[in-house]
Amino acid sequence: MGKKILVTAALPYANGPLHLGHMIEYIEADIFVRFLRLKKENVIYCCADDTHGTPIEINAKQHSMSPDEFVNMWYKKHLHDFKAFGISFDSYYSTNSKENKEYVELFFNTLKNKGYIYKKSVEQLYCEKCKRFLPDRYVRGTCPKCGAKDQYGDVCELCGATYKPTDLLDMRCAVCKHKPAIKHSEHYFFKLSAFEDKLREWLIRNKHIQEDIKSYVLEWINSGLEDWCISRDKPYFGFKIPGEDSKYFYVWMDAPIGYIASTANYCKGRGCSVDDYWKAEDSEIIHFIGKDIAYFHFLFWPAMLMGTGFNLPKNIIVHGFLTIDGAKLSKSRGTLVTVEEYLKFLNPELLRYYYSSYLSPSVRDIDLNSEEFKEKINNELVSNIANFIYRVLSFINNNFGSKIFDIMPNGDDKNVMSKIRTLIKEAEKSYSTCNLKNVVRCINEIAATGNKYFQENEPWKIVKSDTKRCATVLAIAANIVKNLVILLKPIMPNFSAQIESQLRLKQLSWSDLNFGLKNHKIAKPKIILKKIEKLAFSDPFMKLELKIGKIREVFDHPDANKLYVLRVDIGGEIRNIVAGLKQNYGKRDLLGKHIVVLTNLKHANIRGVKSEGMVLAAGNEKDWGVLLAKGKAGEAVYVEGIAPRPAREITIKEFSKLELVSKNGKVFYKGFPLRTAKGFVIADKNIDGRVR
Repeated sequence: MGKKILVTAALPYANGPLHLGHMIEYIEADIFVRFLRLKKENVIYCCADDTHGTPIEINAKQHSMSPDEFVNMWYKKHLHDFKAFGISFDSYYSTNSKENKEYVELFFNTLKNKGYIYKKSVEQLYCEKCKRFLPDRYVRGTCPKCGAKDQYGDVCELCGATYKPTDLLDMRCAVCKHKPAIKHSEHYFFKLSAFEDKLREWLIRNKHIQEDIKSYVLEWINSGLEDWCISRDKPYFGFKIPGEDSKYFYVWMDAPIGYIASTANYCKGRGCSVDDYWKAEDSEIIHFIGKDIAYFHFLFWPAMLMGTGFNLPKNIIVHGFLTIDGAKLSKSRGTLVTVEEYLKFLNPELLRYYYSSYLSPSVRDIDLNSEEFKEKINNELVSNIANFIYRVLSFINNNFGSKIFDIMPNGDDKNVMSKIRTLIKEAEKSYSTCNLKNVVRCINEIAATGNKYFQENEPWKIVKSDTKRCATVLAIAANIVKNLVILLKPIMPNFSAQIESQLRLKQLSWSDLNFGLKNHKIAKPKIILKKIEKLAFSDPFMKLELKIGKIREVFDHPDANKLYVLRVDIGGEIRNIVAGLKQNYGKRDLLGKHIVVLTNLKHANIRGVKSEGMVLAAGNEKDWGVLLAKGKAGEAVYVEGIAPRPAREITIKEFSKLELVSKNGKVFYKGFPLRTAKGFVIADKNIDGRVR
């Protein structure tokens, strides 16, 4: 079988659902692995849930679950989502495993015995209110390097800088928002600084690593590496450090070692071992990660591998972030689309195709743009590729009894076949370098060539006048279909399998990329893909700008008996809003309520008073209740799965066309609940009815 290839993707954190940003690297890695399998390479794809750390310990408690129960719940949900997207792991494991504990302790003891791990007393942030030391992710503040606000205590999401939590400016506890105190605690450190020269040499010599990432990491090394704290104080969910009562391995110590534990899980009963992949000379390790964790994977992880005698990765393929319609993914802004939400509306292979059309060796962000998504699927995948496939197979079915005959090519036929062979070679090279964008281009050019060939030869005319020539045209076209199916298999395995079935061919591999299909009978073809009419993340609702508003003051309207004039705080701005709530609420009943405000409604003059928005309420013939929202004034109110792109202003007529309803107290749009980052929007008084 030749050399062994191990491919991994970064471990998803077992603390919440997978979203479409997560799926970029799992899809990219899966496509790469499927390509290697098509070529009969000896490759395995390993991953695991990242299960340790304070966030999991805290969130499990909030869900009245043990940490083990909590991570097991997310493990099952993650597996379900991966399966739905066709992610073909050979081993999907957990860092909370016996094998991982054994390898973490092996790494720790080996590095400690070699003098690469030591202890020292350090300043740490301690929350007097929460009565605990605060881990990095439970400290928020201003980045000391670039000044970005609301950053984590270990890494800045904007500039990528890493630092100590105590370096943060305007620091606060992420749980209770109080300013933490500084206390001393003794901790274990990994001597990362001792590996500067080795890491620099490894990076410079490695010809596979993306150049833009390589120069980025070299800047970190050249500016000097700080030793890395690898322990945390209790309470903490993780592995206890041997010989310690209250110290645990930091999650970033055991998370990457989870790659090795997952390999061990794969090797059970298969006659192979971890050393075959992580220590043998005839093995290759390839990691797929996002650019936000480059520091850990290009510095900490290879240094630990160097210090313990394990193989370093041959390549670490880095991708950019995902935006949706130009907006950064954010739960608080409603731009976070989960895998579960996507699957309610769209075929997952359409997203595999879309991502592939943008993924290249450069580290660029991908924008999931509603209009571009629709255009790519409808014009490329459906009209060009799928339509050509159905057109050819249905013609063969209707005119030649579903049989493909031999090829007797003329000069023009040979030119077309030669062009397609050249494109196949280019696609192969692009697959091997993860230039999926060019693979998709090659596939579309092959399909376009096939469409042109079919159209110019007019088989519907020559089928009666020159049957032999028509049979050759269709045989060549059918072979183009077969080649398209093989080229698409890594990207769209389910679609390709259905076309294979129509061709009555099974398990086509890379070696079948040729024009050798002849004297073969196909099955009756069916239309598999259809054009998209409407997208789940492209909806009139996205035009709304809904915010939490806090009612500061309530006045009687000077010229209307049934109206109030509200002074509403929408986050640093006070708006005048006229509301017809006088028959439903007393003034004191409204004061201080956190409500939902439509802030981009066209301003109107209502009986002599300017109204700068609308307070949303649910009602029926009996009563009305304002919509109540948890959170701070100014925070977004949204429907998950619909990325907001607020219009400058909308009219009351536009808003009235959107059917928002309250049922059993909750408020829904098309069956999906309105919410904030803190919870669901509810109708006051538990009223069922239309929202306006």
